[in-house]
Amino acid sequence: MNTKKPPIPVSLLMLIGIVAISFSAIFIKWSQAPASIQGMYRLLFTSLLMFPFVRPYSGTISALRLKDWLLLIASGFMLALHFLLWMGSLEYTSVASSTMIMALEPVFIMIGSYILYKERSAVSAIAGLGVAIIGVVFIGWGDIGLSSDSLKGDLLSIFGTVAVAAHLLIGKKLVARMPSYLYSLIVFISAGAVFALYNWTAGIAFFDYPPREWGIFVLLAIVPTVFGHILFNWLLQYTSATTVSMNILGEPVGACILAYLLLRERLSGLQWSGGLLVLGGLACYLYMGSRKEAREAERGNRPSHELETLPESAS
Repeated sequence: MNTKKPPIPVSLLMLIGIVAISFSAIFIKWSQAPASIQGMYRLLFTSLLMFPFVRPYSGTISALRLKDWLLLIASGFMLALHFLLWMGSLEYTSVASSTMIMALEPVFIMIGSYILYKERSAVSAIAGLGVAIIGVVFIGWGDIGLSSDSLKGDLLSIFGTVAVAAHLLIGKKLVARMPSYLYSLIVFISAGAVFALYNWTAGIAFFDYPPREWGIFVLLAIVPTVFGHILFNWLLQYTSATTVSMNILGEPVGACILAYLLLRERLSGLQWSGGLLVLGGLACYLYMGSRKEAREAERGNRPSHELETLPESAS
């Protein structure tokens, strides 16, 4: 249990982070640039903001092994793939559908953790994720009634969620041996390089964009990334990983509200029902996860600092 307190109440900082990441899909919808360009500059500008503070980690960088570098590059590739698919999904489906589907990230992490690390989840937690999956089916069914493009967007969001789950599973292995700040910076640079290579081979223009687009690129780096995901990573020193992971539930709610106010997006009754099932199922899963974490901490089977170094997703 963490006893340190930040200079600002954790609850207020969590609210700031949830609002910040909820703007991610809004900025993407506002932009006319290709998703791969948005992703590249979001990562590039975020890396530039982080780079001045990397000096204390220079010793860790020199100690990284070849295997570590290969895993870092693999994590960066999966992060870039996540951005490409999820940001692309917003061209076809609503903000609400895409962000609610992306909230299924714990489902794929649970499956991957079992396959790679033999980690088992409680039956009640699995049941909660099952309810969330049913909710996604409802959302997809509601989108079928809108257009085939909406269903295409839902599928892109699902594949993007699989990609970010793979990114986090790789990160879980790496952050046990290196600071999460350094991990995030190297992975952002790697993912940005993947995007640059993709844009170059696809013949996508790097610079031919109006000032409005450059403003959106900067906003994507500062608001949902710095004041969202990097803030959540910083909060891990003050609260548990399970508490921080509740942003998974906050993002689709915040994104839905913002999409209604700023984009005039509306949902069908079936989509609302699916969204409630997704959020309810994930709440059950996270609640059971917090109980399991508390029991393991009491038994001393797993040090609390290991539970609190998992990197956040980057929507």
